[in-house]
Order: sequence, then structure tokens, then C-alpha cells
Amino acid sequence: MEHARSATVVGVVGAGGGVGASTFAALLARRLSRGTATALVDLDPAAAGIDVVLGLEDADGARWPDLRGAGGDVPGADVLALLPRWGACAVLSADRTRPEPVDAGVRVDVLHALARTLGALVLDLGRGAVVEGDAPLPACDAVVVVARPDLRCVAGALALRPRLAASGAPHGLVVRGAGPAGLAAADLADATGLDVWHAGRDDRGLAARAERVGLGGRGPATRAAEAVARRLPAGGIGW
Repeated sequence: MEHARSATVVGVVGAGGGVGASTFAALLARRLSRGTATALVDLDPAAAGIDVVLGLEDADGARWPDLRGAGGDVPGADVLALLPRWGACAVLSADRTRPEPVDAGVRVDVLHALARTLGALVLDLGRGAVVEGDAPLPACDAVVVVARPDLRCVAGALALRPRLAASGAPHGLVVRGAGPAGLAAADLADATGLDVWHAGRDDRGLAARAERVGLGGRGPATRAAEAVARRLPAGGIGW
């Protein structure tokens, strides 16, 4: 069944662990929320929860386990009313204290509801789910692969590429920093066959700043999110 939707849906996935994909997804969602109603959705079952990244782990509001009964034709406004906020952005996170998986059908119905209600939806995807074909790539208007220019991310991006190509969604690399062996963003693009959507310096102080005062500022990661936001297509029809 297809559902008319208004949201621009953007998937974000890391080419490897520790490349900052969740941080980038959060900054992209925050940037989009300046212009339209936006939600950041945690779809990485291996992570501790995007709420931890944002400093919202103690904030009131629903997490995925609280929505287990939300199957069927879910009113998106009702879901939004339950979610914690990070500034103007709604956040649907996993719960580190309740790691049990949510039924795939419920997950799809909730995403349908949000996509019908919002202007933008940013999905923080698990790399394993993308490789295994369990991530909602066909629903995305664009997919961002966050990577560093190193051999580990070359291998990771190559593992993602068949699923990205099959999805039909535009996809590209956001490359952070320089590689330890002198590799650059162009080398990563040549090795993987993926276009570079943005390449910038590594924001080495980002993690420390986030611990102290939360994500924000005008560093390289924020500039990367702004660059990607400018090139996103408008939302489509169907899921």
C-alpha cells in the first residue's frame, strides 16, 4: 500500500563505525528544522540511542519501545505529541534500557505516519541493516554515506553500494578529514564509485563540545550538514 507523503526523507549511514554518522544525522535534522517540521528517527539497533548523542537520555517522551502498540493507520500528529524535542526537532530514539526490537510492521507504520505529517524526516540508519537489506532505503529521497578517507571506509562503502544502487535514491558521500595514508575525498570516490557531496575538515573538538554544552556551533560538521541540506530534493509520493 502506498501512502501520500509530504516529507523529504533522508537516510544517513556510516561507512564504518565511529565516523560520526549519528552526529551528522542530528545536525542535518536540526538544520532542516529551521525551515520545516522535522523529526530525527533512530533506526540503528546496534547503537545506544540517538537521545544519548543529543543529551536527551533523561528527557520525558516516548522512545521506540513505547510505540509497540502503534500499528495500523497511526495519526502522525499523535506520535509527534509523544516525542521529546531537541530544539525544534522531534526525536524518536531507541532506549538503551529497553533494547528489545520493535516489530518491523510497527516501525513502518510509524514512519508512514511521520512522513505524512512532517516536512522532513532524517533516518539514522544502522550500517548492518542497510547491508542486509532491512533498512527503508527505497523510501528515501536521498541517502548520505558518512566516511573518512581510509581503507576501512572504502571497504564499508563498497559493502553498502549494491543496496544504495538498488534503492534508486540519490546517494553520496560526506567525507570527514584526511586519511592516515594521505588518502583524500577524491580517492574515496574513485575507489567506491560514489559521488562526494561534501568534503571538509574533521571536527576533532566536536565530541568534547557535545559533552560540555551539546551539539552546535559553526564547525566543519555543521557546515557539512548545511551543504547537504542545500542539495536535497523535495519530498516524493509513496513509501
